[in-house]
Amino acid sequence: MFRYFPTNYVWNLSVDLALEMGARIGEIVEMCEPLQEAAKQPDAAGTRAFRETWSKMADKLCDLAREDEEQGRLLSAGEKYNRAATYYLTCERLQAHGAPGRLELYQGFLDTFARGIALSGENCKRVEIPYEGKVISGLFVRAEGVEGPAPLLVQLNGLDSTKEMKYRVGLPAWLAKRGVSSLVIDQPGTGEALRLHDLKARFDTEHWGSRVFDWLETREDVDASRIGCEGVSLGGYYCPRVVAFEPRFACGVVWGANHDWRDVQKRRLEREGSFPVPHYWEHVRWVWGGKDVDEFMTIAENVHLDGVVERIKVPFLVTHGEQDSQIPLKWAHRTYEQLVNSPKRELKIFTPREGGVQHSSFDNSINAGQYIADWVAETLGGRTA
Repeated sequence: MFRYFPTNYVWNLSVDLALEMGARIGEIVEMCEPLQEAAKQPDAAGTRAFRETWSKMADKLCDLAREDEEQGRLLSAGEKYNRAATYYLTCERLQAHGAPGRLELYQGFLDTFARGIALSGENCKRVEIPYEGKVISGLFVRAEGVEGPAPLLVQLNGLDSTKEMKYRVGLPAWLAKRGVSSLVIDQPGTGEALRLHDLKARFDTEHWGSRVFDWLETREDVDASRIGCEGVSLGGYYCPRVVAFEPRFACGVVWGANHDWRDVQKRRLEREGSFPVPHYWEHVRWVWGGKDVDEFMTIAENVHLDGVVERIKVPFLVTHGEQDSQIPLKWAHRTYEQLVNSPKRELKIFTPREGGVQHSSFDNSINAGQYIADWVAETLGGRTA
């Protein structure tokens, strides 16, 4: 794990995620050098300082991109917008719910991301799936070299990630090369669903998972018999639940197991384990609901997989980082052990030899992510060569 700030795990997590999304180390240094003292401050003061330096860099890149556009250098402009979007999102993610200007910062991020995708000509299209009178937004990445309907992997966020983060880390591109399409969504409790539509997370994830599958079945470019589901971090709970109660999914993958999130919350109340975001208890109540921590803990009592994964009757891959400091490794073993009815279950622990040992491999995602991509391609009928 790259530790720019010796005493601040949450900020280091953010820096590492930005690097995994394509940040440049020179820009990282320029943004982070002024923050050494701020990293030691309380959440509110520190995150304001983090936002100031990271959004300033993003603003500069947008100015440079507009200069490129004026000269017709659209590919260069697109690359700059892409990095600017990553920096806007990184500092937005650290802000407290309701922080002044947070929603405007997020909307600016969405606009910048869309501009970068368009000018770069990337294989990525925004889609919207009707849900509860609102929409679940997603990014659709088409399989390469496939004529007609292709297999597809639906990809779910964790507690605080977004579809754009997952897209930039690279799994959709790695799958596309293997002949598998991707749909990366902001499911309820994450991204646009939470910020723009106030769709809270729910423990019965099949409620929205089935709607997503219904929508995919209508697409002529998707083979509905070969649709899998993957989840990262808290998606290590969401995904198994979806696959257990929506039998049309052909396989499942967790990138970081999360078998008993209720227990993780109890441990966090006792200050055990690392927190993923500042303002943690305010954040989880924003995502799940609850007027106070006690009410939130009542909601969290449902967020576990005991009695759930036994229902899964399709191939399933459980992965976990050996040195995960957020979710104990024992929960990966628990999920695997309870997959008794899966015809093809596999447990893969990422060690220092291949990298990706931290939570959901945020410290080094490429080997872990391509292991997942290979397994999915082999399972859904893609290619690995």
